[in-house]
Amino acid sequence: MDIKSIKFEKNRLFILNQTLLPHRTNYVECKNVNDVAEAITSMKVRGAPAIGIAAAYALALSKKPEEDARLLLSTRPTAVDLKNAVDFMLEEIKNGRDAFSAAERWHNAVEDKCKRIAENGATLIRDGMRILTHCNTGSLATGVSYGTALGIIKKGWEEKKRIFVFVDETRPRFQGALTSWELRILGIPHDVIVDSAAGYFMKNKEIDIIIVGADRIAANGDFANKIGTYPLAVLAKENNVPFYVAAPSSTFDFHIKTGEEIKVEERGEEEVILHIYPNGTRARNPAFDITPNKYVSGYITEFGVCKRVREVEVAWKGMSV
Repeated sequence: MDIKSIKFEKNRLFILNQTLLPHRTNYVECKNVNDVAEAITSMKVRGAPAIGIAAAYALALSKKPEEDARLLLSTRPTAVDLKNAVDFMLEEIKNGRDAFSAAERWHNAVEDKCKRIAENGATLIRDGMRILTHCNTGSLATGVSYGTALGIIKKGWEEKKRIFVFVDETRPRFQGALTSWELRILGIPHDVIVDSAAGYFMKNKEIDIIIVGADRIAANGDFANKIGTYPLAVLAKENNVPFYVAAPSSTFDFHIKTGEEIKVEERGEEEVILHIYPNGTRARNPAFDITPNKYVSGYITEFGVCKRVREVEVAWKGMSV
């Protein structure tokens, strides 16, 4: 079963409302750019590739793409797929090409990239492996048949490799529930663990490999991903667990040198403060953290498993959408 988080049918855009998952499946129609911007901000659609696809279709619906592009870019500042999709669409529209066809080409390109990421990453998966992943990186997050990190796991399972997945709960938005939901649909055995338990399982030699996604990767390989990724990488280094980042080339930002240049989105404290806290409790809520490149074993892209970002950049420069 393929999960379609984004559907574009007869010039109408439908987004699967991920805030209701896994208990309710409901598609909302986005009739204009404002609707898409709200869906991105409220996290009805989430995941860097999926956000980019939604933005591409939003600009296809737009009557004033230049102005609407600024609104879209303001919704989630950390993820670069959004900017790359917007830039692509503006260029296509400027050159007089059909906007709906352009958006569809962007969507199809993401589909192709994620499929190749899954195939390339599956070469790292051995029979019997126990895999840890963080946040949600499946079809929900990419808007296509294969995810990034979770797409690799899916491909390994399709290749009949006996694998087991540890799913980080991923506070404060509990994206681990979405990952668990996707894994249940695929029939892949897994356990959910609280984020702070990951080190325990690494130390006890119960995790063989860690694969995560990314929202923006700098030219030196530093990368932004869901909050909680950085401590995982540090713990992986300490415990000699391979740590891989899976992302399409559209997630790389070769215009910034290091992760220090990545703007980290900070969201409302209401996502953190649960009912168990006393009234008046305050919180900080960075949505992402930055992991230095020294902790990364490799970058799994549509071009292969690359040890250095320079390999991705060389391949990317010879590519078109």
